[in-house]
Amino acid sequence: MIWKLLRFIFVHPCIRWAAFGSDQKRLNPWANKRRKELDRGEVEHVMKAIQYLSASTKQQQEVFEGEIAYFEKNKDRMRYEDFRKQGLFVGSGVVEAGCRTVIGQRLKQSGMHWTVRGANNMIALRCCILSNRWEDFWEDRIPA
Repeated sequence: MIWKLLRFIFVHPCIRWAAFGSDQKRLNPWANKRRKELDRGEVEHVMKAIQYLSASTKQQQEVFEGEIAYFEKNKDRMRYEDFRKQGLFVGSGVVEAGCRTVIGQRLKQSGMHWTVRGANNMIALRCCILSNRWEDFWEDRIPA
């Protein structure tokens, strides 16, 4: 089963700009509260908080409405507390470590130089080996 999760890092920059500009004293408490709500899977609370922001221009209002629409569209992929209870990782650290292992260890060895095509092919083969799909890979390529 494939789970589609969205990781919301801090608060979208456009909300920060539209609501607070460079006023860090107002932004930081607001953003920290939203982050905690998202970590608990309380997407609706975040959406309400955005609705309560006062738009002084049409551009600000459009930004706020766009962000609310984004959360509404993706709220089922932002239930982080539920995902953690199921043993799923919600951060990007696991993926980043996987990239270092799969790609970095093979392609970044001393003296190696790659074309984009060669690197892509090597990455595909390395992924097949590490995911125990080596035989499946070759079954599709060897003529009967």
